[in-house]
Amino acid sequence: MTGKTGRRAVVVDGLRTPFVKAFTDFTKLDTIALGVAAARGLLAKANLGRRDVESIVWGGVILPGTAPNVGREIALDLGLDPACEAMTVTRACASGLQAVTLAAAAIERGEADIVIAGGSDSTSNAEIKLPQKVVHALAPVALGKADPKAILGAVGKLAPFTDILPTRPKIAERTTGEVMGEAAEKMARRNEISRASQDAFAARSHHRAAAAMASGRFDEEVTPVETSEGKWVHADGLVRADTSEEKLAKLRPVFAKDGTVTAGNASPLTDGAAAVLLMSEEKARALGYRPRAAFSSWAYVGVDPADQLLMGPALAIPKVLDRAGRSLAQIDLVDLHEAFAAQVLCVLKMLGSAAFARERLGKAAAVGEVDPARLNVHGGSIALGHPFGATGARMVTTMANELIRSDKETALLGICAAGGLGAAALLERID
Repeated sequence: MTGKTGRRAVVVDGLRTPFVKAFTDFTKLDTIALGVAAARGLLAKANLGRRDVESIVWGGVILPGTAPNVGREIALDLGLDPACEAMTVTRACASGLQAVTLAAAAIERGEADIVIAGGSDSTSNAEIKLPQKVVHALAPVALGKADPKAILGAVGKLAPFTDILPTRPKIAERTTGEVMGEAAEKMARRNEISRASQDAFAARSHHRAAAAMASGRFDEEVTPVETSEGKWVHADGLVRADTSEEKLAKLRPVFAKDGTVTAGNASPLTDGAAAVLLMSEEKARALGYRPRAAFSSWAYVGVDPADQLLMGPALAIPKVLDRAGRSLAQIDLVDLHEAFAAQVLCVLKMLGSAAFARERLGKAAAVGEVDPARLNVHGGSIALGHPFGATGARMVTTMANELIRSDKETALLGICAAGGLGAAALLERID
């Protein structure tokens, strides 16, 4: 994709922290600390000076209340030039990809030559929300005089005291009250996606991720992180090489008594961060870097959250292909975010459906089938984990590297996101 200035933004490199289960090794590292770890590792790997970075664009979902512009905090903690501007974006699970494409667009508009983009999230450090009743009652005391009369008045406003306890965080749609797993269950039932097919997909994700780790595929993509206890974490902690369809079949459904979505065929709550180094192609070559890939197109869409919440990629992918002037059959690699096996299988089924193409896309024929051999070739979020803001940047890095390693030309990315959002992007290798 080339901007009106004739400039092209290129992916130079990428790096991420290990992805680990929430409330384990990274419990005491918040989203800023994780972002700093990924970005610091990337700077060292690329041998790039701290004064060279002009901008940081960062994605996040669980943003800290006292420092919501995580990107700027990362820039300051890294000791980058104070002139390095930064912003934080949130598009639910597509936040990392949004950050990367925003950075690419800024470069192509001529606003910067060197940008770090990515995302992070620490589920372990999600803030517990006080009921608004408590906030409204205590605010006058906190902001005014804390004399006995004011305190007694605040206490009086809190009665009855049955509904003043902090509420447990819940990943639910504000408009429908439905959690994602419930939406995935509905989609599986509506599109006739079996439990067996979901478990088979999940097992394959783990096996492919385990094979990638064993082969060293991820070695150049993952930077070790030191915990607050002095322990070094070197590798992803959620991949299960020994899982099987038989083992997964024994797990109970989580979101419906007679359902098909389980903890085994869904992405787990995860802590981690991922960063991507983007430059203008001219700048990258002038500095002696080898550009890996560039975006030929991207798209973001919305669907009705009350309908099929996670179907967005089935609409975003055709837009990306049309904008790039390509067909699905021409794409070498396809990488879909695995929020749930059910969601991925539903999207794939709709891409292959002529009826869906006519009714939702206004097309005469189906978008096409995706060969399993070129889909999520190194596993995905079910196996690796899903720090909400980091996944898109992880996918960009892995696919940019894979295009070079496997001598392929194109990689198509697709992500579903809360709020009925979908995202897609097409990467092309640069020779």
